Amino acid sequence: MNGSTRHVPVMLQRCLDMLAPALAEPGAVVVDCTLGLGGHSEALLATFPAARLIALDRDPSALKLAGERLAPYGERATLVHAVYDELPEVLDRLGTPRVQGVLFDLGVSSMQLDEADRGFAYAQDAPLDMRMDQTTGISAAEVLNTYAPGELVRILRSYGEEKQAKRIVEAVVRERAKEPFTNSARLVELIRDALPQAAKRTGGNPAKRTFQALRIEVNGELQSVERAVPAAVKALAVGGRIAVLAYHSLEDRLVKQVFAAGAANTAPPGLPVVPERYQPRLKLLTRGAELPTEEEVAENRRAAPARLRGAERIREHIEDTA
Repeated sequence: MNGSTRHVPVMLQRCLDMLAPALAEPGAVVVDCTLGLGGHSEALLATFPAARLIALDRDPSALKLAGERLAPYGERATLVHAVYDELPEVLDRLGTPRVQGVLFDLGVSSMQLDEADRGFAYAQDAPLDMRMDQTTGISAAEVLNTYAPGELVRILRSYGEEKQAKRIVEAVVRERAKEPFTNSARLVELIRDALPQAAKRTGGNPAKRTFQALRIEVNGELQSVERAVPAAVKALAVGGRIAVLAYHSLEDRLVKQVFAAGAANTAPPGLPVVPERYQPRLKLLTRGAELPTEEEVAENRRAAPARLRGAERIREHIEDTA
């Protein structure tokens, strides 16, 4: 199955509408920081024929598939093998210090969930890998087999919001002493056995939160978001817009904090006139986070947890021009 037939981009029309005012001018540059299978990127190129696209992905397989999909757009699309927090270096290398649009679709891509051998999905047995870029870094199996129990508990609680973290980790430590973890089915079974009955009755597959936590740890996702979103805001030209899709509360909170800080007046209280350097540099485009429609969730269940936030750059910031 190829990318374009199996992949339904999340909140696509809303993202396009949000970015549209910034991308109408000839020569506008839009960055898709999370290329994946290229659904959002293809729509950006098709909808804004005067715009150029720079697209990043850390997964070589995604770059290959998306590259085939975007080939008809020729030189309008530049695809780069990079993690999204490397955005400043990528723009610097391409001689594009300022851009008009930025899109993030955070989290795991449809392709990674659908490829059984990647180990992202708890619904099928696979090697416990979970690296978005399989050429570098440690796998989920290594995390499970080598991390100290306290560190594993912290990861499950912080990244998976798993209330039963201690119970699950005790079982993991017991089992890994007998034999190291290699495959997902054994971990799923262990989690089912470790959880009390009441915990199994709520919120879908009981392994879901643990798998999310391991994936975030393996790929350093939250640290990347923490660096990438401020860097993207900084790269926006005045009038430029950014749209960010997040899929769990931890990511969404980070995005919210960056946008809120940018939209705040930072002047000391009591000044009769607020100097330029204290004026907000962002205008929020969403009231809180926007959610997908019921129709969209019915069409694409992976859209269900999505939270969309947007902002527009309304003025330069002193340090950005320094």
